[in-house]
Amino acid sequence: MSSYVDIHSHILPQIDDGAKNEDMSFKMFHMAQRNGIAKIILTPHHKPMHHNANPQKIVELTQTLQQEIKKHGIEIELYTGNEIYFNSDILTLLEQKDVLTMANSDYVLVEFGPMDDFGYIRNGVYQILSGGYRPILAHAERYAAMGASTDCFERMIDMGCCIQINAGSIMGQFGFDTKIFTRRVLKKELVHFVARRTSSIHPQ
Repeated sequence: MSSYVDIHSHILPQIDDGAKNEDMSFKMFHMAQRNGIAKIILTPHHKPMHHNANPQKIVELTQTLQQEIKKHGIEIELYTGNEIYFNSDILTLLEQKDVLTMANSDYVLVEFGPMDDFGYIRNGVYQILSGGYRPILAHAERYAAMGASTDCFERMIDMGCCIQINAGSIMGQFGFDTKIFTRRVLKKELVHFVARRTSSIHPQ
């Protein structure tokens, strides 16, 4: 079986909207391994005006979790990151290392509000690029402004932005229109990453 890298997950227990406890985390890891995932970047949310886990806590939890899953025979490598909700202070947060890049690289997983207009998203992406980082636009197909035309995807890529879509969108989890549009951008090769967004997995 081919191995995959999951770049967008909410699997750290009790600090995010994914795994509610350690037992659920382990079930998610087992499911990921069965599906051929060999590496996972843990990307808990970081949102303004929220109680966010600080980078030190994320690193410590990741290290502990890595040791525990090895004991249970789960051969998945874990890396740290954040899914960062865009705000005007994002470069300050990155420079002060108050948020985590993807696996200590210059890639940044960033999300916007579902109803943010295209100009706001474009300007936010430009701001991240101007700071020397490579933005990955999380679940791009779910923004109303991006889902209106494949041209918006093309413009983002031309700027130097990477595009991530959710696997659930391809399968119709977010409605028929999103499914059709997502398949269109895939056919036009306007997608860099397809992520399962692990918090959407319901372990049996």
